[in-house]
Amino acid sequence: MKQMNRKFIRNVLTLQRATRLMNLRFACDSAGGGGGKGLVVGIYMKEGDKDPKFTPSGEKFNDRTNGKLRQLVCETKVDGRLGRGRVFNNIDNDFTSVAVVGVGLEGVGFNELEMLDEGMENVRVAAGVGARSLQHQDCNLISVDGMDYAEQAAEGATLGVYRFSDNLNKKNRMVVPRLDLYDSSDMDGWTRGVFKAESQNLARRLSDAPANCMTPTMFAQATVDALCPCGITVEVRTMDWIEMQRMHAFLMIAKGSCEPPVLLEISYCGTSPEDKPILFVGKGITFNSGGINLRPCTYMDEYRGSMSAAAAIIGMMRCVAALSLPINVTCVIPLCENMPSGMSVKPGDVVTMLNARSMAIRDVDKAGVVVMADPLIYGQVSYKPRLVVDVATLGMGVKNAYGGGASGIFSNSHYVWKQFQRAGSLTGDRLWRMPLWQYYKKQVTDETGYDLSNDGRGLASSCLAAAILHELVPCADWAHIDTRGTGLLTMYGIIPYLTARYMTGRPTRTLVQFVYQMACPEVK
Repeated sequence: MKQMNRKFIRNVLTLQRATRLMNLRFACDSAGGGGGKGLVVGIYMKEGDKDPKFTPSGEKFNDRTNGKLRQLVCETKVDGRLGRGRVFNNIDNDFTSVAVVGVGLEGVGFNELEMLDEGMENVRVAAGVGARSLQHQDCNLISVDGMDYAEQAAEGATLGVYRFSDNLNKKNRMVVPRLDLYDSSDMDGWTRGVFKAESQNLARRLSDAPANCMTPTMFAQATVDALCPCGITVEVRTMDWIEMQRMHAFLMIAKGSCEPPVLLEISYCGTSPEDKPILFVGKGITFNSGGINLRPCTYMDEYRGSMSAAAAIIGMMRCVAALSLPINVTCVIPLCENMPSGMSVKPGDVVTMLNARSMAIRDVDKAGVVVMADPLIYGQVSYKPRLVVDVATLGMGVKNAYGGGASGIFSNSHYVWKQFQRAGSLTGDRLWRMPLWQYYKKQVTDETGYDLSNDGRGLASSCLAAAILHELVPCADWAHIDTRGTGLLTMYGIIPYLTARYMTGRPTRTLVQFVYQMACPEVK
């Protein structure tokens, strides 16, 4: 029984437990710790009769302390289990606090059964837990051991110390420390990791903001502030332009709110302007009450994150520009609120889309596909993309199926699915393919009196939503990513380097990795 418990703790470690363990600090001297500079070093789990082994940088630091660090590790029984460790204070003149964190087994790599590079993910966990523990010690500068994966250490640490504190009194705000790489020459990898993690933190900040502080207009302004300094073109389209383009489906949802809708056209040109771009379309409902089909009031505040997919795309674009990837990327993002009022769309109303097909809005709660329909058609006509990717928090089906373990992906291209699968296995933010069959298409198209319904028939909500969107992308290679279980609040099955009760910003890094793979395909 004890062996089973140990194995369970090693494989399923929650964020709260990791944080609690890291806060049990061992005072080496009479003076207390806290403040100043901190250091995160990794230690590998013992195998058989072998003792836990420091990473190369950890070994150097141990030598610097004349073996004092190893002595303390042995006395406190730090065994190298993933995400578990101790904080030691006052054992070095330069670093007031040193976090020794378990990295799991040494030399682990890609796990085909888990579809995950465990070596990279373990480093993210160790760096994130260690950096957060030192943040709680009020360290304002934290050096992080690269643990052979400097890029992933930067991702874990930068994501781990994130806090959304805009609405807190200044005296109650936790300091977000500066991070740097300790004892490694891989500054390029570290910088890439910081870019990727900061892009996800940007998505988290946009999603975490209260709905009254992140209206469609405010989201558009935040996008301009974030992307224009990077050389990205952002066109902000207002109500008059949307009406001129006859995006009636988009307007049917938007008219229920007094907040005016906005449509963003974002373009990054990293190669020849003649090259066809990848088109991204993101659901940007800045608050989704469900409209006339009002959602339950309990936890309704979470649906300020109904624009988390749009936020992830904004974060992705900033990282793509920061990495100067040689590819053209275009985004079309519809922004509005879905609110109940005398102007709201009524269940059963029918609207004609840009492709001259009609859609019945039978369930106003399922407004995502309605809002995205016209922008998805407009983007294909205007930009003639090589590939279309849409991201949205749509059906509960994918959340019920995967929880927070993976985002659901639907695609008409096996190549595109494989690229996303590979991207997710490298970033630790996985996607898994769901069926896109004629069976589901018949349930959304086999209607009398109109061409499509926005809810279809049956219980497979995510599959039905994907079938509707696929009907709007008749020719191009296409993928739809449903982030209903992964893109909102971090609540269940918490990833240790993502803080509980904050928005996740997922799958920003996976989108970045996918664009990188498309821009720089491997030579075979």
